[in-house]
Amino acid sequence: MIRSMAMTMADRTRLIVFDIDGTLLDSYAQIMAAMEHAFHAANLPSPAPDKVRNGIGLAVEDMIHGIKPGLSAYTVDQVAQSYREEFRASALRIPRGEASDLFDGALDLLRVLAAEDKTLLGVASGKSRRGYDRMVEALGLGDMFHTQQLSDDHPAKPHPSMLLAAMAEAGVTPAQTVMIGDTSYDMQMAQSANVRGIGVNWGYHMPEVLLEAGAQSIASDFEDLHALLSA
Repeated sequence: MIRSMAMTMADRTRLIVFDIDGTLLDSYAQIMAAMEHAFHAANLPSPAPDKVRNGIGLAVEDMIHGIKPGLSAYTVDQVAQSYREEFRASALRIPRGEASDLFDGALDLLRVLAAEDKTLLGVASGKSRRGYDRMVEALGLGDMFHTQQLSDDHPAKPHPSMLLAAMAEAGVTPAQTVMIGDTSYDMQMAQSANVRGIGVNWGYHMPEVLLEAGAQSIASDFEDLHALLSA
């Protein structure tokens, strides 16, 4: 059980921004199934699971280019549209109120952090607004996240636009901000925004990849993450 801890260096952790897929949610199976559906719809062979995993966090089109280099722009657009349609459809098949893909300990930590004085929470995610709203409803998160930076309004990671907008909305500086994510794109985004990046080792990229991309530390579980945020 995570218990609230007195914060030191509070200025550095005033705004805590989370990636979603691979950091808070274990959505790999849903992403893989939707991408496989999209490739088959375009009469392409099944995508390699490791290439799908490595591409999570990028824009869908960039992810497809990484999975199958050399596809025409038309085919990439076809696959991307099919992927988005199937991903949305699969989300609708999950009964409302269920959140079986939330990593153990994630909700507990979010609730603790949200209750702490001078701590604001945010998200920076490739999810659409529609997908984000459905997630919030399913998990019962309400208005827990002060700032929500989503794919509808920004270039894809690792462009720093999401973090820059989050800091502007929250009225904080880079020194008051932390980015938490599971991919190198999250860490590169943090580095570009001059923000402290904390990687997590339960997501889609290996810890050594996160460190190479600029992560200042790696959390092994959500209790460890809370300790890093409170240090």
